Amino acid sequence: MRRTAVLAALVAALSAPAFADGDVDKGKKVFNKCKACHAVGEGAKNKVGPQLNGIIGAEIASVEGYRYSKAFLARKEEGLVWNDAELDAYLLKPKDHTPGTKMSFVGLRKAEDRVNVIAYLKTYE
Repeated sequence: MRRTAVLAALVAALSAPAFADGDVDKGKKVFNKCKACHAVGEGAKNKVGPQLNGIIGAEIASVEGYRYSKAFLARKEEGLVWNDAELDAYLLKPKDHTPGTKMSFVGLRKAEDRVNVIAYLKTYE
């Protein structure tokens, strides 16, 4: 039994994205897919989606002045915080992570793309 638990933990650790290893430059390129709806950087404003400065470590649905969907407001009630793992899960399939979200983007299938865009977003904390 103990050996199974150790093996399961090892498999989970090895299959999880290596968030610390993200490439900011590659993440900036991936973020081009997000720019139509989101902004980052000095002077970033809400668009169709909220601006994403400081997203890592922030409570979900907390960008001032942005009107969130009921789905996001419900997740806020759950106390969800955007850490690396939550953002990775959301970016993989937004509608699976938060059913009812108004975000129409289908997601980023490649784990490398998600890791890189998260690294890029961290430069705007």
